[in-house]
Amino acid sequence: MRKVIVLEHISLDGVIQAPGGPEEDTSGGFAHGGWIAPYSDAILGTALRKQMNMPFDLLLGRKTFEIWTPYWPLHADIWPGVNAATKYVASNTMTSSEWQPSVFLNGDIAEKVAKIKQQQGPDLHVWGSGNLIQTLIKHDLVDVFWLMIYPITLGSGKRLFADGTIAAAFKMTESVVARSGVIVVNYERAGSITTGEE
Repeated sequence: MRKVIVLEHISLDGVIQAPGGPEEDTSGGFAHGGWIAPYSDAILGTALRKQMNMPFDLLLGRKTFEIWTPYWPLHADIWPGVNAATKYVASNTMTSSEWQPSVFLNGDIAEKVAKIKQQQGPDLHVWGSGNLIQTLIKHDLVDVFWLMIYPITLGSGKRLFADGTIAAAFKMTESVVARSGVIVVNYERAGSITTGEE
């Protein structure tokens, strides 16, 4: 079974919006785009490249796909696997793209993702895609959160757990702290939550 792995740059207050650049996503009047830039260092870069070089397909929301489409085909030297990966795109409006291979999912996204998870193939990596992630969380389809937690609060913006989540336990399987203060941590599902006994 394929895993759904959510990979996110996230602030201490849970914001995942527009980490990469000022114009990446200004929706809602978000004015802090590019907030990860001051924290780049060798340790973070090594952890990030390790993930980027894993076998993967992509599961993306429409907005993230549209942001990536003009960029990544021209920058294969930075991320060789991104162009070869199958890109599953959740969208009720897009049906085709020049950036291939791409598969467009509409209608009941949760049901379609659940079926894709049952197929043979590499794990499904979800980057950005804030709205899609809310659907995946709500329907208990996320197996792993691979988070880069930055020592910054942004006060506003799209959040990872915007609509809440289900009760679930996770186990940390890997972590590293960069010199810049960024914590890179891998949390995998570990069944149901347990509570203390009286």
